[in-house]
Amino acid sequence: MAVSTKMITLRTKGEGEVVDITPEVVAAVRSSKLRNGAITVFVPGSTGAVTTLEYEPGIIHDLPAMFDRIAPRDAGYQHEERWHDGNGHSHLRATLLGPSLTVPFVEGLLTLGTWQQIVFVEFDIRARSRELILQMIGE
Repeated sequence: MAVSTKMITLRTKGEGEVVDITPEVVAAVRSSKLRNGAITVFVPGSTGAVTTLEYEPGIIHDLPAMFDRIAPRDAGYQHEERWHDGNGHSHLRATLLGPSLTVPFVEGLLTLGTWQQIVFVEFDIRARSRELILQMIGE
């Protein structure tokens, strides 16, 4: 088995932004020269997450609205009482999706469904520069 690691950098606008990173993930697999294996996308940090979804305007609107209902910005958070940084809800929202995603690839192609894209979701309250780690293992 071989391992290949790539990085991608994103500049986000802040809370609620959903970025389609599928093209970058496809390019990483292609450049790795691996034919069969799995790629893991990992987000260092505790206020960003990755998942898959159908990247279309309705879902892009609905996803942040869902998180507003689950972890409202103005609810009381112990994190904010301790750090006074206003992003307690951001940390909790990110934990719901998680910092990583693994996708198999076969014959150099991701095994995503027809309407499935890989996305990064920014939960922090400010614009950020994010470096995501893409690590492939395979043959």
